[in-house]
Amino acid sequence: MDPLSSTARTRVGRLPERSRTDRSALYDILDAGLVCHLGIVVDGTPRVLPTGYGRIDDTLYIHGSTGASSLMAGPSQEVCVTVTHVDGIVLARSAFHHSINYRSAVIYGTPQPVTDADAKLAALRAVTEQLAPGQWDLIRQPTRKELAATSVLAISLSEASVKVRQGPPGDDEPDYALDLWAGVLPVRQTFGTPSPDPLLRPGIPIPGHIAQRVTR
Repeated sequence: MDPLSSTARTRVGRLPERSRTDRSALYDILDAGLVCHLGIVVDGTPRVLPTGYGRIDDTLYIHGSTGASSLMAGPSQEVCVTVTHVDGIVLARSAFHHSINYRSAVIYGTPQPVTDADAKLAALRAVTEQLAPGQWDLIRQPTRKELAATSVLAISLSEASVKVRQGPPGDDEPDYALDLWAGVLPVRQTFGTPSPDPLLRPGIPIPGHIAQRVTR
């Protein structure tokens, strides 16, 4: 597996010891996420938009309506995509050393429109499975009209960086003598009990792949 790129944009300048160069670290962060943030300029104005995504090998996919201005502008410019996980609030003895335990990925690239029908279906499957693994094989597949109304963009993961902070606070040496509590408040994302659609026909059980996520 190739290491992550080392460019002027992906080299970590502050606290470089927190950077990760293993491409598997990038994949782990992306595969564990639900939402990415797409940074793009639309009509001369910068926008940062939250959206779902999916990954196949070394390509990230995002999708939306063919009329979405952000997706229409994407192929004409470079964009920045980020994914962040907050793992804990780091509570130090001093205000200066409070921090967050996190895992983050930053990706740069020029999106490419996905027009081939089979490739578009594969990308939409990846986006769906990112949110609910096992869902794609259960649901009705998109019609030709729905596919035509859906825009899919592919972003290469060739230029990306990863930065991670884990562990306790790092206070100044004199502050360790203070009678103040310090430590980490863990942050966890969990799934609650599924809420059925009010129009769901009686007798349809919760699918097994959904129930598994709740009981983990």
